[in-house]
Amino acid sequence: MKRMMLIAIVSLFFVAPMNTQLNAQTGAPATDPEAAAIRKTALDYIEGWYEGDAARMEHALHPELAKRIITTDAKTGRSVFGQMGAMTLVQRTRNGGGTKTPNERQMKEITILDRFNNAAVVKIVASDWIDYLEEAKVDGDWKIINVLWELKPKS
Repeated sequence: MKRMMLIAIVSLFFVAPMNTQLNAQTGAPATDPEAAAIRKTALDYIEGWYEGDAARMEHALHPELAKRIITTDAKTGRSVFGQMGAMTLVQRTRNGGGTKTPNERQMKEITILDRFNNAAVVKIVASDWIDYLEEAKVDGDWKIINVLWELKPKS
């Protein structure tokens, strides 16, 4: 019985390091090419926005992207569901929406919150909002599938 228990414990030590899941506490190893690719997709998204680079934005997005926000109507106090698709976001980028943010205010703090196989959740702290990206590996490339975002309070 003790021998079986010892074998089980020793086995855990050999299996545990094989887990490739990432989390916010440990982060990704510096040499992890998947983490680098996930981060590059997030950078293409946020830097594409700030630079008005529609091609870079489009490259980061899956064509079926859904970007959503829940706001509160000031008059009624009720929740309002807002959404846009990939092409609307690309068009707003092309029209220079993000270029109105001065360079000194541009933030692009990127954190990979979790990853498992071909799915990842990434947080971007930007100048006036926070995005939670859901990325998926599609045909070998990481693409943003969904974004849930929230505006920061006005200071």
